[in-house]
Amino acid sequence: MEKSSLKNRILMFLTKWILFCAVWLIYLTCKKTFTKTQLPPNPCVVVFWHGRLAMMSFAYRHWWLKKFKGKKQGKVIISDHKDGEIIAQVIEKFHIKAIRGSSSKGAIKALINSFKEIKNGIDVIITPDGPRGPIYSVADGAVIIAQKMELEIYALNYEASKFWKFKSWDEMILPKPFSTINFSLSKSFSVKNLSINEAKAKIQSQLFMAKANDMKFSL
Repeated sequence: MEKSSLKNRILMFLTKWILFCAVWLIYLTCKKTFTKTQLPPNPCVVVFWHGRLAMMSFAYRHWWLKKFKGKKQGKVIISDHKDGEIIAQVIEKFHIKAIRGSSSKGAIKALINSFKEIKNGIDVIITPDGPRGPIYSVADGAVIIAQKMELEIYALNYEASKFWKFKSWDEMILPKPFSTINFSLSKSFSVKNLSINEAKAKIQSQLFMAKANDMKFSL
């Protein structure tokens, strides 16, 4: 048991640092653009597709850390699964904290903790189709949080001129070195007074719109 536990800890440590260094090396070689849209000083909900997770820490560095000089914070809802633990440890190296739980495991805990964070002035960042899909679906969490807390929503996205696409359920893309990456943040939108299905459709539409616009830009 102890040898197995030690092996897992070492593997987790190595995986975390390999992923952290890999995305930084890729990012440093690429040309980057960011839309001029800004986040509000008050709390909000930010959504992005799970397949764009690989480079989103750099979006956080730009829109949260750089623009607000560290005075504004967002926390990402990440599943309690093993993959979620790896993601949480990698983003922690970017000074991004997590709210643990997801639609498939620990949903109530994630919602309660999200409400607490928002009351403390923290943004909640969600991949609405995570952690297991199906791809480009929208779970109830983002809608519930935005409506209950009366918050605006922002769609976050990136596309790259050249990239690898993984054979995973979310078709995650990783930009290739020396490509162009366009990061975009939408204007705010609201799902107030919409039914759950109408709100989910609106979130999906905003994310698809961001994806389409960024693909055109990256060509």
